[in-house]
Amino acid sequence: MMYTLIVAVFYFPLCHTVQDGSLWPVREFRGAWIATVSNIDWPSSPSLTTDQQKQELITMLDRLHEQNFNAIILQIRTSGDALYNSSLEPWSYYLTGKQGKPPNPYYDPLEFAVQESHKRNFELHAWFNPYRARSGNSSTSGLAPNHMAHRFPRYTYPYGHDLWMDPGEKVVQAFILSVFRDVVTRYDIDGVHMDDYFYPYPVSGLAFPDSHTYSAYISAGGHLSLADWRRNNVNTLVQGIYTTVKSIKSHVKVGISPFGIWKPGHPHTIHGLSSYDSLYADSKKWLELGWVDYLTPQLYWKIDPPQQSYPVLLDWWLQQNKMNRHLYAGNYASAIQTKSWPVSELERQVELSRDRRNHLSLGNIFFSAKTFSHNIHGIADRFKSSKYSTLALQPEMTWITSPAPPLPHNLQVIADSKLHWSHDSSNTVRSWAVYTLKADLWELMNVLNRDTLTVNVSSGYWAIRSINRVGKASNAVTIHVNDVSVDVIGK
Repeated sequence: MMYTLIVAVFYFPLCHTVQDGSLWPVREFRGAWIATVSNIDWPSSPSLTTDQQKQELITMLDRLHEQNFNAIILQIRTSGDALYNSSLEPWSYYLTGKQGKPPNPYYDPLEFAVQESHKRNFELHAWFNPYRARSGNSSTSGLAPNHMAHRFPRYTYPYGHDLWMDPGEKVVQAFILSVFRDVVTRYDIDGVHMDDYFYPYPVSGLAFPDSHTYSAYISAGGHLSLADWRRNNVNTLVQGIYTTVKSIKSHVKVGISPFGIWKPGHPHTIHGLSSYDSLYADSKKWLELGWVDYLTPQLYWKIDPPQQSYPVLLDWWLQQNKMNRHLYAGNYASAIQTKSWPVSELERQVELSRDRRNHLSLGNIFFSAKTFSHNIHGIADRFKSSKYSTLALQPEMTWITSPAPPLPHNLQVIADSKLHWSHDSSNTVRSWAVYTLKADLWELMNVLNRDTLTVNVSSGYWAIRSINRVGKASNAVTIHVNDVSVDVIGK
């Protein structure tokens, strides 16, 4: 049946939908880390062909999309290497089996991942490890000639089972900033991301060998203690990354996922490793000063044990959020396999995160992606039927200056039950959000990528909004569909 189009003006507020008797958060960050180091998640082996790598990533993204995730954190720099075409650093061993060897047939994995993610309305955050030069091997043997360990041999140290760069050396800091600058400039990513590796986790009985760098600092008139100097080195990099990224593309989000304990005793019941004293990561300061757009403390512990309690730590981090940034808790999904956690533990953790929504606890990121894409112990099925049973838009970052995207316009019916609208000529629309009215409340039914301009509609009230790169939404164009007409009744 072909519909006629009748236009009128009417204001119809959008609101949250109801699920299981409680308000369901329309805006929630649902992310998964895709780890490439040691081929943890993708590619599953460096011996895969280009086509196999592409298909493996597509399958993973499809499954996460079906499970109503909306973001991936893709590790593109594991240890001075690149899972993208770089003039600064060598191709990753984990991609081709030999560092410096490009894919054959050639493709750019990051460009491919960005395109496939955006088709599915995923945000893609590029995950960098800044100072680790090699994982699981403390030798420089086999590293490509342009690897940073060869660029800066004086500031490259074997430490434990790894190879590490000196965070206190300014030429190393400057080079790392140039890597971030290069990726943000050339790729259409949605965010940059670092995890908990700044100074390395301490090896018992082994001091980190940066004494000559610290001595040079003191000789030049420096007065900070060794620990404060190390923290200042990391702070300088973190602030520099935030400033650099925002100067290039203000919409690109900056996130860090630190170790979940800042210091033991903060709060007072908490015991464990001090990231402040052992990793020299003053993550509390980064959050307080707004050097991140979101923080994802790795709360890789259960809810109940008081020494490292998930909700107790989450509450503490939320109390440090003086600049009102977003907090997306990091959740240890792999523990259902490595530590025999029940899936219900993770479901409860998501509920606790949502309970704190008014304090800007606005989502979760899970390590690692294959736990869900492989449906280990049925976790994907459980989440799809309970916690992630409906779609969610990513939360809006209101402090990032951005004009509202334009209204959907030129709505018309192009075929039976298909509504069509015009392409965005402003190039500011990232997605189209489609709602339907159910029981006097609007429910998010679909999120379409910017190039998808049609949607199937049935009888009832519908609303369409455009969404930009930082999550800002246009006003809604509201329509009524019945057996004989489609009325555009509000905006």
